[in-house]
Amino acid sequence: MTFTAEDVRRTALALPQTAEKLAWGMPTFRVKGRMFLTLPEDETSFAVRCPKVERDELALAEPEKFWIADHEASFAWVRVRIAALEDRDELQIIVADSWRQAAPPRLLAEHPELAGES
Repeated sequence: MTFTAEDVRRTALALPQTAEKLAWGMPTFRVKGRMFLTLPEDETSFAVRCPKVERDELALAEPEKFWIADHEASFAWVRVRIAALEDRDELQIIVADSWRQAAPPRLLAEHPELAGES
């Protein structure tokens, strides 16, 4: 299955209290004002929140799918190559995990269906 930046956009916007906002010349997605996803440059990849240890492990284990942009190396973000995604479930899991890391606890409590390990 081949995904596009529009698939990523729709997946992000389907999550509760999510809004799209242009910042740094690119679309960013925020939950209650906190950014959890960006569609940088040519929209062949997207960036999501990811704890640094997990991010480093992902980039080492699956470099064809995950990578760390030089300017984001000191932040808890990882890039995901859209073309490397295997299926819609994987896309939804990655985006929802980042959303959970940015969402306030009260919003998480209101949406137990989105509960999960971050």
